[in-house]
Amino acid sequence: MPSKNMLPKGKRRQTVKADYRAARDATRDAEAQRKQAEEDALYGTASAAEPGTAQQEHSLRATGADRNMRLDQFVTAKLPDISRSRAQMMIEAGQVQIRSTAAEPRTERSAYKVQPGDTVVIRGSAQPPPLRAFAEDIPLEVVYEDNDLAVIDKPAGMTVHAGNGATDNARNSGTLVNALLHHFAGKLSTMGGELRPGIVHRLDKDTSGLILVAKNDKAHRALAEMFSEHSLMKRYIALVHGNVRKDSGTVNLPIGRDPVRRIRMTTRVNANVITTASHGRPSLRAPEEPDEDAPSHRGQSVREAVTHYQVLERLHTSAGDFTLLDVEIETGRTHQIRVHLQAIGHRVVGDTLYGAPARIRGLDPEPTLENETADAREGAAESAGPKDVSNDPKPTLGRNFLHAARLVLAHPTTGKRLDFEAPLPPALEVLLDRLRLLEGTP
Repeated sequence: MPSKNMLPKGKRRQTVKADYRAARDATRDAEAQRKQAEEDALYGTASAAEPGTAQQEHSLRATGADRNMRLDQFVTAKLPDISRSRAQMMIEAGQVQIRSTAAEPRTERSAYKVQPGDTVVIRGSAQPPPLRAFAEDIPLEVVYEDNDLAVIDKPAGMTVHAGNGATDNARNSGTLVNALLHHFAGKLSTMGGELRPGIVHRLDKDTSGLILVAKNDKAHRALAEMFSEHSLMKRYIALVHGNVRKDSGTVNLPIGRDPVRRIRMTTRVNANVITTASHGRPSLRAPEEPDEDAPSHRGQSVREAVTHYQVLERLHTSAGDFTLLDVEIETGRTHQIRVHLQAIGHRVVGDTLYGAPARIRGLDPEPTLENETADAREGAAESAGPKDVSNDPKPTLGRNFLHAARLVLAHPTTGKRLDFEAPLPPALEVLLDRLRLLEGTP
């Protein structure tokens, strides 16, 4: 007896390949869009909107079911095409207003609790305007330059290329690319596209130190190959919380995107206990991470990552234990050092994204010392002393204590060995001096 699911007679030879392919392509497109959105969140980049996109306006009425919902959550719940980070940027930019009964429209913060009867008016496109790359006269510390490449000592607080921001100026201005376009006009490789001319690799916004810039496409290809083959050496200086017991070690843990907090990376890539070649207790899978977020279920991109470290100094202070590390990476994964050090229980000082405290007990918030002289740093260090800063809203260090200190490679054209070093920025030197003064104090 024929199955009820069989095609009618005469249509049994009809192929379903076209329908299958259409469904497959739609799934692939959706997955590509999801991955691009995650990449934007990690690197602070954003997709360009179509030129001439009309400004939109949405008027959303809150009901009893929406009571006490955060404003940013309310916007994303009602408009699924808007991510929460985008909603927060629109709120900060004043594009979201609240109309309550018999009251003038007003702006509120993202944490505002929506009440029944509120009308939330959203003006503007769900997507930000296109990113732009333009020249800006921003000071750069050029460590080395020739016809093929340049080495820049990037300060903390500078993003490498255009990305997210509450305003158009914040998204497109003040980046390393803006500075490069001014200093090396017409002399940068084009392989990174219009938004990333000359950019071969990246450093996180709050990481300072050496970064390579390609000045032509031939050099760019050669440098990119060195990164791919791990044939150049990158060394970092990091100060971490806690006493790293072994004098040296290796962390060999794969890294993928955090399935819960998408702006972070993680070594919690599946439900299994993770092992490491170094000492320490690796982070276990968080209870809120469901099994379906494992790579085998979601196709999560997990990549091999290897980090070596060596202890330079141990600090046993009244503010806690700290360890200064020399770190070398074989691979160049996003947030690799920060994630690996967190995984073995030693978070980078100042790295609040990965769980480090914003303030160090016993130390004042950081002075503005990036450009201070050695005498000023010495004076600031001498003034350090135990102090309760638990109620001070300012961070002790307004950046990560992570610095790209050394870069060794073969010149992409001549093959000559190049070895560059960058000293610790003043703010990091000062923090070290202040902690050293607290050693041995009760």
